[in-house]
Amino acid sequence: MAELPSGTVTFMMTDVEGSTRLWEAHPGIMADVLARHDALAAAAIAENRGFLIKSRGEGDSLFAVFARATDAVAAALAFQQALTRELWPAETPLRVRVALHTGEADLREGDYYGRAVNRCARLRAAAHGGQVLLTAATQEVVQDTLPRGAGLKSLGEHRLRDLDRPEPVYQLLHPSLPAEFDEIRSAEYLPTNLPLQLTSFVGREKEMADLDELLRSSRLLTVTGAGGVGKTRLALQVAAEMVEQFQDGVWLVELGPLSDSALVPQALAAALKVREEPGRTLVQTLTDHLKPRSVLLVLDNCEHLLDACARISDTILRSCPRVKILATSREGLGIAGEMSFRIPSLSMPDPLQHRTAQSLSGFESVLLFLDRARAAQPSFALTDQNAPAVAQICSRLDGIPLAIELAAARVKAMSVDQISARLDDRFRLLTGGSRTALPRQQTLRATIDWSYDLLSEKEKVLLRRLSVFAGGWTLEAAEKVCADPVE
Repeated sequence: MAELPSGTVTFMMTDVEGSTRLWEAHPGIMADVLARHDALAAAAIAENRGFLIKSRGEGDSLFAVFARATDAVAAALAFQQALTRELWPAETPLRVRVALHTGEADLREGDYYGRAVNRCARLRAAAHGGQVLLTAATQEVVQDTLPRGAGLKSLGEHRLRDLDRPEPVYQLLHPSLPAEFDEIRSAEYLPTNLPLQLTSFVGREKEMADLDELLRSSRLLTVTGAGGVGKTRLALQVAAEMVEQFQDGVWLVELGPLSDSALVPQALAAALKVREEPGRTLVQTLTDHLKPRSVLLVLDNCEHLLDACARISDTILRSCPRVKILATSREGLGIAGEMSFRIPSLSMPDPLQHRTAQSLSGFESVLLFLDRARAAQPSFALTDQNAPAVAQICSRLDGIPLAIELAAARVKAMSVDQISARLDDRFRLLTGGSRTALPRQQTLRATIDWSYDLLSEKEKVLLRRLSVFAGGWTLEAAEKVCADPVE
């Protein structure tokens, strides 16, 4: 078998529209129909020098990769033409949606990972059966080398089903294919108030998969972790992946700016656009609104309003059987039915072992540093010369995303060696976060101060006593050091 392409490649993803309904109604016929579908797809891919990576993904999808974007377009066209020519049973007419995206591949153990793969999947979800969609990256490569008779039609910019930048989308045209379709299924047409993120989402593939699985099996999932570890960003990304699974939407309730626990119901009502009704409590109105609906609520930054968040979450979950809650907090809500997931730091290198640019390429903390450094200084690049300092920065900042982003922003004024050398005074160095972020997220010290201020006086005493340990402690050692009464 030929070696799988790496570097910049073009992905092709397909999916049979309405396959679940067809399987349920005609299981015997669909087995033969899908076998024929698979044969047509495999032939189109092989004849155009492609590689079929997954012959059966989620549902009835296919995943292929091509070294050349022009081959991918030719394969997509050939596949759709073959599907159109085929005489399908009247009960099971197949309509297949196809998406093409060109980007850098992360090839591991015979499969592809990373943002380019995810973006292709988002585009496929937006397509209609019989349609072939291309991203701008693929369009740019193939626009002058299309198959004979083929053309491209701009469908404008669309926000795909994630939180990244809007994507210019193009439709492949050919006289043998249908040309007119309804508006593509972009996020603008999905019921949600999730914000469009202005920076890319880096890493966290395992955590996203774990959270997806946990949220499918529970109705309350709380994402916990230290300040700055990326709880909100991860929760929003997971929520965006699930928009299509909740008929009545995914709704973000931002609790960070609130200082009064009595305002939590009002924040929920504002997010859901629910108005107070005379003679009834707002909580009663909210539960009546949510009771018949399939909704995911994202309660963000619960830690300073724990009691209020716990009470209203418990009430909603008991009264509204189709509602799920994804919460972020520095500790769990502590109510029945809650599942808690603690986010680890980003994967980080050992500065003594990883000292070249190539050896650092697989670590999430390094990828985040590079992404944010390039945003601050577009000419920034990871080289063998600066790799040891980058490894030192990511390691000494414990893989904490907020700290890494603040450090990366300093490349405008300092070399990475200078940044690394100044990390002994990291509270003075790591300042100047986004002006639109909450004050506690604009400096590393403010983040830690916020966490400390949430502690009770006894908890603060315990933390100060535990600080004598270096590298962790056992329960027995902590009991000996911390057991004296608080004066």
